[in-house]
Amino acid sequence: MEKTEEDSTNRLRGVHTYVLRAGRMTEAQKRDYSIHQARWCLPFQEGILNFTDVFENTSPLTIEIGFGMGKATAIIAEENPDKNYLGIEVHKAGVGRLLGEIEKRNLTNVRIIEYDALEVLEYMIPENSVGAFHIFFPDPWPKKRHHKRRLVQRPRTDLFAGKLASEGYIYIVTDWEPYGEESYFELTATPGLETMYEGFAPHQVWRPETRFEEKGLKANHEIFEIMFRKKKTEA
Repeated sequence: MEKTEEDSTNRLRGVHTYVLRAGRMTEAQKRDYSIHQARWCLPFQEGILNFTDVFENTSPLTIEIGFGMGKATAIIAEENPDKNYLGIEVHKAGVGRLLGEIEKRNLTNVRIIEYDALEVLEYMIPENSVGAFHIFFPDPWPKKRHHKRRLVQRPRTDLFAGKLASEGYIYIVTDWEPYGEESYFELTATPGLETMYEGFAPHQVWRPETRFEEKGLKANHEIFEIMFRKKKTEA
């Protein structure tokens, strides 16, 4: 029997793209999480967010999925005060670290949701509202039996396309070439999206290195970047 797209959607629904590992939090991360979580973190809800209310402005929104320790997130947000940033992360240590950076840098344009990114997108993010998605070094799940956990694959990519505003972009960075190639293929097959470069994108100089990337470069890993945008929609 031929498998339908609905079958694929049902197969992926409920499959997490991450594993919650028991990582230690430093005392500073625990303190920042305890003190600042209520101010800068948004609770998960099964209801659409109004970002004008959340940020108290109408600036464009960038969503970063899996921000790790939040170094790149904080730097980008600090350098672009005219844009809003929503970071989605499930690991508490990284949330605590980014909360500390928000306070240290006096950032007002960053919010955090500590929850499964796919559920956040499905239930909380309005259609056609996101200026950009940043996905830096997602877990490549290299073993074949784990490929179903990969974030950037169809039909999951339809969710990104639906949330992007006209000409909004999705920017993926990985040090795992097969995953980069698969991501490019899956995004090419996603209705409404078009590549911004033929093949891998050149390095975007405005993007700071992440902590994971620094380790990869020291190990002589090659970095691969992919950029797609939503096709312009006629008004």
